[in-house]
Amino acid sequence: MQRVAKFEKVSRGQFLKDWEDTFGNTENADDIYEGIKIPARATAGSAGYDFYTPIAVEIKPGESMKIPTGIRVKINDGWVLKLYPRSGLGFKFRLQMNNTVGIIDSDYYNSDNEGHIFCKVMNDTNENKTVFLDKGAGFCQGIFVEYGITFDDDATDERNGGFGSTGN
Repeated sequence: MQRVAKFEKVSRGQFLKDWEDTFGNTENADDIYEGIKIPARATAGSAGYDFYTPIAVEIKPGESMKIPTGIRVKINDGWVLKLYPRSGLGFKFRLQMNNTVGIIDSDYYNSDNEGHIFCKVMNDTNENKTVFLDKGAGFCQGIFVEYGITFDDDATDERNGGFGSTGN
């Protein structure tokens, strides 16, 4: 197994700014920041690193929620982190990533938002089930994948931003 990345918390200031932007207030945000858990694998054979909810979450049928994780990741060149819903949540509730698969590129770490990873999840149930997740529950998983580029690739632009910031 290759070691290709390191998870870290974003700075307290970045987290508070993004929390307020997402939820409209920073009440208890300092305590929430302190409680952020670094993504981890559940077992030695797990491919996915579980991302944990920083607060208790309720997502009703048809609703979505953008979750600021408080996490950033430094990834070696030639690797990407792909984010998926936890398998059990997808199976039981049809919990899905709003963009189907989250892609965290290695250069996102240096963005002006410190590479803060957000996950937007949707309860796409067709059985009228509400998703309840306790604070600290695993809700999505990240898998590191190696990738290649074409022989004639000449990309030199640098990223500065998150969702939809490349190729604008």
